[in-house]
Amino acid sequence: MAFEGLTEKLSNAFKKLRGKGRLSEADVKEAMREIRLALLEADVSFKVVKDFIARVTERAVGADVLESLTPAQMIVKIVNEELTALMGGDSVKLNLSSRPPTVVMVVGLNGAGKTTNCAKLAGFMKKQNGKRPLLAACDTFRPAAIHQLEVVGEQLGIPVFQMGQSDPVDIAKSAIEHAKKHGNDLVFLDTAGRLHVDEELMEQLKVMKAAVDPDEILLVVDAMIGQDAVNAAKAFDEALDITGVMLTKLDGDARGGAALSIKAVTGKPIKFVGVGEKLDQVEVFHPDRMSSRILGMGDVLSLIEKAQQNFDLKKAAELQEKMKKNRLTLTDFYDQLVQFKGMGSMQDLAGMLPGVDAKALEGADLDKNALGKTEAIILSMTPEERENPALLNSSRKKRIAAGSGTQVVDVNRLLKQFEMMQQMTRQMAGMSGGKMARKMARLGKMKGGFPF
Repeated sequence: MAFEGLTEKLSNAFKKLRGKGRLSEADVKEAMREIRLALLEADVSFKVVKDFIARVTERAVGADVLESLTPAQMIVKIVNEELTALMGGDSVKLNLSSRPPTVVMVVGLNGAGKTTNCAKLAGFMKKQNGKRPLLAACDTFRPAAIHQLEVVGEQLGIPVFQMGQSDPVDIAKSAIEHAKKHGNDLVFLDTAGRLHVDEELMEQLKVMKAAVDPDEILLVVDAMIGQDAVNAAKAFDEALDITGVMLTKLDGDARGGAALSIKAVTGKPIKFVGVGEKLDQVEVFHPDRMSSRILGMGDVLSLIEKAQQNFDLKKAAELQEKMKKNRLTLTDFYDQLVQFKGMGSMQDLAGMLPGVDAKALEGADLDKNALGKTEAIILSMTPEERENPALLNSSRKKRIAAGSGTQVVDVNRLLKQFEMMQQMTRQMAGMSGGKMARKMARLGKMKGGFPF
């Protein structure tokens, strides 16, 4: 999980402050020393850390903080505000042209996931903004780049324009003309990359920029390479004057230093982040929400947005009524777990709840390999059996096991999990975030785990 180490160290520093009640300047400076070390260990640029600590210290040693009734909370508030400012302050949207099509030139080094994330962004704009994107295969340098773009484009239902190994600039121009003729209001140009920044690469990209005058030049960088990602961003910005950054593999970087350094070093905002391998795992970057998550304060807005994207509101309302009357069925059980699975790992979701330690749910993720087994078992039941599991006697369980290619013990395990889920839903009302996390963790770590 991104920033995991940083979150833990900052929480420890703030815990020491809260234990002191009234603070002295020495207390604040000791806390700042711990925060500085935590940021450096998270691979944040030294200069960025130095400037950040200076700003926070200047505000934190003021009389209005040290003499307040809750100085520790005031310092947390200051760190939160400064972290948000460090990452850009506000989220920044794509520059959409008033005269479509909007042209987005996607650049970056090989290995950052440029081609896949180019398609991810197109899919995001199609789903969330109702756009009609076109993907243009302008990377004629890397073998199989064109085929890769066509594969992901097909999976997302987005057309791909390609002209084989032609001149990339001609491909870009032709793609834009194609978009105008076919009603595509957004064109993503997947350009060539290299394993490192070199003059030849930059010259090619400069020529393309001059030829098509893109509305957006988006740099894709890999968060897991740390300060090298910041150095790459700086080099691309100096050559092309990029308009924004997409940070990929943020979910795999426990340090997260690149996210905290890029805006400060380049002056250009992080606009999107990749948070998983799936084609829908891309998010708008919100500095304030990310800062809140880093400080263990949760991110309820993102949690709500995930729920809205993955849950059928009509079904949710019907389910709520059934839960009130304790009439949850196996069909409801299956539908809700499938939708919940689409929201991501339980550990990530727990990190969005204020006051919940995401580590409490470590190892309690949904078992993807068991999804097919659960589906087969439930679909091997008659509609009447799904509505009323009490009907499932020994002979019926044997029939269901045979029909689903499983064992009777698997059917019994699913029924036990369903029974526990019913009990848990009755107890959820009125629970605090911490109690809810512990309850879910116990369910996830029971023998057999979640049925997914």
